[in-house]
Amino acid sequence: MFARNVSIQLKPNTLTEFTRTMDSEILPLLRKQKGFQDEITLSAPTEREVVAISFWDNRESAEAYNSTAYPEVLKILAKYVDGTPHIRTFNVGSSTTRKVAASVAA
Repeated sequence: MFARNVSIQLKPNTLTEFTRTMDSEILPLLRKQKGFQDEITLSAPTEREVVAISFWDNRESAEAYNSTAYPEVLKILAKYVDGTPHIRTFNVGSSTTRKVAASVAA
């Protein structure tokens, strides 16, 4: 499993709309991507900092998303984002999501 960690600074007073857009537009788009597993979005108490972590079956799927659908995601979220999101990627060492997916497949 592979993870993309995207750190985002939001414009003031946009967290509610950002969250609504994530739920109504971004998550459906992610679910259509090959290898997509899950998405977790966290917001800081200040409501200006958001971290979005997406989980993928492997690095190749995450990289394919990054080069094809992610530019569209950036366009959709542009009205809420202040600056350029910072992306980091990770191999997943352990995860309850992976265990749940394995048990569902069995």
